[in-house]
Amino acid sequence: MNPLDAVRHCLMEHELLGEDAANFGSPDEIMLVSAGPVSHLSRFSLLCGPSTKRVIVRQPSREQVPVANPHSPLAGEIDLATKLPFTFDRETWDGSSWKPDVSYTSASLSTGLRKICTCSNGQFKPDDSTDVPFHGPFWTGALSYNLVQMTQPLRLQYPPNEGELLCVLWEIEHCIVHDKERDALVVLSTDVHWKERANECLSNAPLETVPFDVLIGEKPSSNCTDAEHEEIVKTVQSSIVDGQLYQLNYGRSWEGAVLTEPWDVFCHSIASNPAPYSGFLHMKDESFALISASPESLLATEKGIITTAPIKGTAPRGASEAEEILLREDMISDRKERAEHRMLVDLMRNDVGRISKPNQVWVERFDVEAYAEVQHLVSRIKGRLNDGIDVFDAIENVFPGGSITGCPRTVVCAAIDELEQYPRSFWTGSMGWFDPSTGDSSWNILIRTAELHKRDDGWTSRVTAGGGITIESNPKSEVAEAKWKANGLLRSCGWIDDTVLASPVKHLAIHSLPLESQQSNHEVSFSIHTDELVKNAVLLIDNLDSFTYNIAHDICGLGHHVNIVSGRDHSHHSAQELLEELQPSHVVLGPGPGWPQDSPLTMDFAKQALEGNTPPLLGICLGHQAIGLASGLDVAPSPIGPVHGTPVKCLHEGNGLFEGLDELSVTRYNSLTLLTVECQGHDSIVIDATDDTKSLVLGLRSTQASVFGVQFHPESVGSQSGVQILSRFLEY
Repeated sequence: MNPLDAVRHCLMEHELLGEDAANFGSPDEIMLVSAGPVSHLSRFSLLCGPSTKRVIVRQPSREQVPVANPHSPLAGEIDLATKLPFTFDRETWDGSSWKPDVSYTSASLSTGLRKICTCSNGQFKPDDSTDVPFHGPFWTGALSYNLVQMTQPLRLQYPPNEGELLCVLWEIEHCIVHDKERDALVVLSTDVHWKERANECLSNAPLETVPFDVLIGEKPSSNCTDAEHEEIVKTVQSSIVDGQLYQLNYGRSWEGAVLTEPWDVFCHSIASNPAPYSGFLHMKDESFALISASPESLLATEKGIITTAPIKGTAPRGASEAEEILLREDMISDRKERAEHRMLVDLMRNDVGRISKPNQVWVERFDVEAYAEVQHLVSRIKGRLNDGIDVFDAIENVFPGGSITGCPRTVVCAAIDELEQYPRSFWTGSMGWFDPSTGDSSWNILIRTAELHKRDDGWTSRVTAGGGITIESNPKSEVAEAKWKANGLLRSCGWIDDTVLASPVKHLAIHSLPLESQQSNHEVSFSIHTDELVKNAVLLIDNLDSFTYNIAHDICGLGHHVNIVSGRDHSHHSAQELLEELQPSHVVLGPGPGWPQDSPLTMDFAKQALEGNTPPLLGICLGHQAIGLASGLDVAPSPIGPVHGTPVKCLHEGNGLFEGLDELSVTRYNSLTLLTVECQGHDSIVIDATDDTKSLVLGLRSTQASVFGVQFHPESVGSQSGVQILSRFLEY
């Protein structure tokens, strides 16, 4: 059970929390609970005391942030947009209500938070030497998924209503921390009076668990039927076949009346479905509450290290230990589940890589984590933050989490908007805390989450769940998976006639797995440039892909500086102008969604390279297809179907970039391809590698210039000898 439940009750009785604590701060409530056994995931829980400062962001007017014109990202229509400004309002508590204090307008989430979420002076002085992560006032609250409007270069076709809440954060100067390893309660406060009274309360009052009850109400309505859900899966798969995206996470909602108060819903939730990143938030004046039993971490920062732990890959729990082991082994060996997970690991390595020191990103562990209803594949990825990067930059660069969008990131965020046709609000946003003075933070992903609003006739709730759709998804299985994930909160909301005691809560467990590959992360003196570009570096053309920074980090690890230039930004110069200005040592045409023609700069470089006008050039996936197209070959949908995130056998004879390599497997992310039959007899293109059917070109080179192409991702965690292939190219 959650010991902070009893602490909350005690503090309320002593007028240190809730409506009767107005002299200390507002009655708003927030609790972050690490439920389940002590582990690297679950060390501390936090009950926040009354706050006197909060920050709110709301959806701007349609004049400030217009609705996007109708378009179809699923069909390859990408409407990139300049980020537009949002207003960050800081308010102060005057003893009876919140009053405006300071406002700041910014198009950058990191800049807005940095400017407005400053901390008051003062430090916490814990009574003992317990190693709690809080040293002074910090901020906590929740970020709506709809802040994607600030973190991705797009505008929504179905944005939130004007004035809708996008973010709420409170400054915390009083709190109680439950140190799980020591099973100790630690009172922290900048106010001596509040701290003394809280310590006295905990010492003298019996901390008894308060009973809770969930009332059974009418069944909720869903935003789509099972048949409609299955059709959506097929629609996404059609877009994958057309090369527009690799994976998309679709969310399905259940909504209805709740007869139980939010706090009781939360108590039921963490008792029946304990999870390490659970949380409760109640914003009293907005009649708004969030209840989360999330198993997933978006990010944590501590002493300059960023950690993220994406979840992708799901199976139900077993009725017996034998069935449990069988289901777990089936998930671990399942091609679709592993491909889906590998894709997310590559995506989050990229996101962490955007803000980390070159070649300083690594996968620390790979596990199966078992929860009350389901078990998941989880990887733990770390990076050493770059100089000048702070916790606000970290939040902006990984938000929203890749596991609940898919990839490539920008394209799927736009496609999610097209498909769901309703703002996600706080589901798949984030709840957590950050300390601006130390740079430490911890943020979950708001899955397994209920969003509650109080109307005149009582509380209503919305629960959303979904899963990642890939080319190998089974539509009926996707429907079933969404229901597994939603079941816990459907019970807590009183929509399934089942109590906590109806069946015992299954034991939470972590099963370690071997890492798929060992990635280099030695320190280097080489750097990645995106704004102030340098001469004589490797020029990497970014085609709106979600793996570009993985390529850049590998190149730095091999001893080269990297300039990254967008292939989709039409404001950039031509290939010839970039060559003259930057004098690159090598050029890499990066992967990306869509067709090569969608990136005029990539096609320009491919043509120049084949004419001998560039330094050595490598095309990866879309870049590889551009070389083929520029040489007169046709690009076509793969006749044997798309492959995304799956290592496949690569047949080669040791020529070109494959010199000195044995048999290997490589990770493919492609729906479009060059066919070997088209290349036979070509006067200037030689095939160096194929798939095991010998029908798809996996590697090619020009006979007239140092131009190479590979139809796989050498930087993926699933590609054997990928770094050696990049190294071989950089030797030219």
